[in-house]
This record gives sequence, structure tokens and C-alpha cells, in this order.
Amino acid sequence: MSSKSSMLNFALVLAVITVLYNVVEGLISVYFGMAHETLALFGFGLDSFVEVISGVGIWHMVLRIRQNGDEHRDKFEKTALKITGTVFYLLAVGLLVTSIYNLINGSKPENTLWGVIIASISILVMWWLIYNKKKIGIQLNSDAMIADANCTRVCMQLSFILLIASLGYEVFGIGSIDAIGSLFIAGISFKEGREAFEKSANRSDCC
Repeated sequence: MSSKSSMLNFALVLAVITVLYNVVEGLISVYFGMAHETLALFGFGLDSFVEVISGVGIWHMVLRIRQNGDEHRDKFEKTALKITGTVFYLLAVGLLVTSIYNLINGSKPENTLWGVIIASISILVMWWLIYNKKKIGIQLNSDAMIADANCTRVCMQLSFILLIASLGYEVFGIGSIDAIGSLFIAGISFKEGREAFEKSANRSDCC
């Protein structure tokens, strides 16, 4: 990719892949999370759906940069961030309450094999996206795109949490591991919600 135009086109492709992947990941995770009663996988799937809203904002950002080179957030992106932040807060509260309930009642999933599979695939995909987003951001000298790569890194952290929780249950069979993993996902969701509002107010550039 020798020209700025081709690099921006690739950045747009990465944004589209991010959105589509999160949609598919969310659908599969929520389905198997409900089917196998694993809260960590279910919460991970809901988080993926929230990331779609954020991803649409990034998609819009890349299109804007490609058209006029302006990296400052416009009204559409700020609105998307506020919606994302609100939904992340709601997700965090829901996961917190449900996790505590499951811990008190000793609830445990039927199995977490799909959590292991989905988390492993997600880690590989997120690593590829991070590498290429950061590379494009550096080549274009774009702080916004480098910030997007850092935000994708948070998604990879969530995948590691899911992998540890799911693999831990498969190996040790301790039901509370799933609920504890959900608590960590709730914590990161709250953090993402707060930072989404900060970004909408132009107080932060990255997750």
C-alpha cells in the first residue's frame, strides 16, 4: 500500500470487518451462553453487540477522514459514543447483579467448551485487527486510528477473561469461576462505558 488512498481504503475494510465480526460473535456467544447457561459467554456476547455501535462510529470516522482528513469527532460519532456508554453501563449493572445472584445460589453452567472455542478465535482475530489498525494508524500518522487499535486491545482482554473463565470451569468444574469471570467482564464494561462518555466530551482519545 503505497498511497494514502489505498491505506485509508484498507482502514475502512478493517472497520467493516470489526463490525461484521462482532455481530457474528455476539449472535453465537449469546446463543450458546443461553443454551449452556454460561453467564460469562452470554455477557461476552452482549458486549460484542455494544461494540457494534462503537464500530459503526469508527466506520463513520474512517469515511470522514478519507473524505476531508478531519480527525475531530462529529455529532454522529459523539452520539454513537453516548449510546455506547449508556448501554455499557446497563450491561455492567446487569452482569453484576446476575453474577452475585449466581454466586449466592451456586449456579453453574452446563459446559463452557464453546466459551473456550469462541474466546480462542476472538483472541486471534483481535490480534490481527490490532496489528493492522496500529500499522495503518502509524503510516497515516493518525492518532484516531491508533486509538481505535488500543480500543480493540480491550476487546482482546475480554476474550482472555472469557478464555480463563471457560477453560477454568472445563478443567476444575468450579461453577463460581463462570460468575467471577462475568464480574470481570462487568468491570471492563463499566470502564468502557465511562471512557465512551469521556471520548464523547473530547476528554479521551482511546479506550
